[in-house]
Amino acid sequence: MCSNEHSAYKSVLPSQKIRKLLLNQQILSDTKLENEQIQPSSMDLRLGPKAWRMRASFLPGIKRTVNSCISEFAMQEIELSNGYILERGSVYLIELKESLNLPDDIEGLANAKSSTGRLDLFTRLISDYCTEFDRVIKGYKGPLYAEIAPNSFSVFAKENIKLNQIRFKLEHSQIINQNKLNKSSFKPKNFSINLKCNNSYIIGYRAKPHTDLIDLSKINYYKIEDYWEKIIPNNYQIVLDPGAFYILSSREFVSIAPNQAAEMAPYLPLIGEFRVHYAGFFDPGFGYSSDNTQKSRAVLEVRCHDTPFILEHGQNMGQLIFENMLEEPDLIYGKTLKSNYQGQGLKLSKHFKA
Repeated sequence: MCSNEHSAYKSVLPSQKIRKLLLNQQILSDTKLENEQIQPSSMDLRLGPKAWRMRASFLPGIKRTVNSCISEFAMQEIELSNGYILERGSVYLIELKESLNLPDDIEGLANAKSSTGRLDLFTRLISDYCTEFDRVIKGYKGPLYAEIAPNSFSVFAKENIKLNQIRFKLEHSQIINQNKLNKSSFKPKNFSINLKCNNSYIIGYRAKPHTDLIDLSKINYYKIEDYWEKIIPNNYQIVLDPGAFYILSSREFVSIAPNQAAEMAPYLPLIGEFRVHYAGFFDPGFGYSSDNTQKSRAVLEVRCHDTPFILEHGQNMGQLIFENMLEEPDLIYGKTLKSNYQGQGLKLSKHFKA
């Protein structure tokens, strides 16, 4: 006999519902959106022409707008229409081209795009009256800003570059048939580190400390050896140096079904003095295929904190948290939508030559 449960849920909106938000002017933009901005379960956000170099990172809190904080904390106003060098070690704020006029039952959650995280380009979303980064409250009406802090490389950024993305969650009530719901497929799953060599005989990359800048508009352009040290196998271990930035990969393959999205928990202080995965969102269809031929590992962006730390092959690095889609998107990652990272193993950002 079937049993039913009535309760409130949050589901991620698929691509076709994001287009509906645009049609209803619940997502707004000064200029026409580009078709490729719509992803299976998220929307890419574009840098606008106005930016500021800030004294420090900040949150406005529940009583202030971001604009009021700019007048207090900004050191320099910057024009991005012709491009500008964002220097390593500095904090910048850039107003995005997109703004929101959300209904009362929809919230926004942002994260850095994969290529952004793999450049160690720390990027977070800020909105008016917010008390948390990367979270837009239900019913929010107002502008959006990206806080950008280049950590490993100085970058040349220009208006319209896309560094972060936003997904939308609908809070709703629905009747769920428990006999049809595969709860096990949505349980969090652990992921661990892969320190065995692959076909290229390397297990990862470490960012070089002194390099030239990276133009964010140049794809498949830069030589890997000019920016990264290759890490070769060493007894299935690696010693993380404080302050250094590493690109490593998961031991497990990640597969996200078309009715799911997923996120990697970015920081688990109980498992070590490091942070893992700065850009941790996976769209429906990542690493997924009916014949199991699109296997993809998760690429891990790792930064060690206060003390050197030894990682060993298979050591737990965190959890993959699955989210329910409201419905299957009409765009599927790697299938109907071309992807730079489908079927990936250990892979740097798209700016570097394959």
